[in-house]
Amino acid sequence: IEQQSPDIAQGVHGHFSKSPEEVGAGDQGHMFGYATDDTPELMPLSHVLATKLGARLTEVRKNGTCAWLRPDGKTQVTVEYYNENGAMVPVRVHTVLISTQHDETVSNDQIAADLKEHVIKPVIPEKYLDEKTIFHLNP
Repeated sequence: IEQQSPDIAQGVHGHFSKSPEEVGAGDQGHMFGYATDDTPELMPLSHVLATKLGARLTEVRKNGTCAWLRPDGKTQVTVEYYNENGAMVPVRVHTVLISTQHDETVSNDQIAADLKEHVIKPVIPEKYLDEKTIFHLNP
């Protein structure tokens, strides 16, 4: 575990000396979900894939496949659906976002290549990925 980024620390520290309006959040997120039959887990496909991508990030960091990875990572998956007589059927993955902490010596090109090969391909079924799928990898 490494020291927190000075940018984040600057926003969240000072809660004793600053007014509440001046103190920022260290991390923010929007959560959403519902029960559905997209997956055996009865969770939205986007949630299941994002969760599995996060688990895979941990796996390839711990087994040394991507030794440049560090513990902090975030994932988000956007799925496109087709309305089939009122049933929403997943058609394709529209966007994959992975943002992860990493060793400072690794290039952005290497990060993107490794994430696609060792994290995304093993997790997201090929039938959901196409030439229009957007990848935001450590944006």
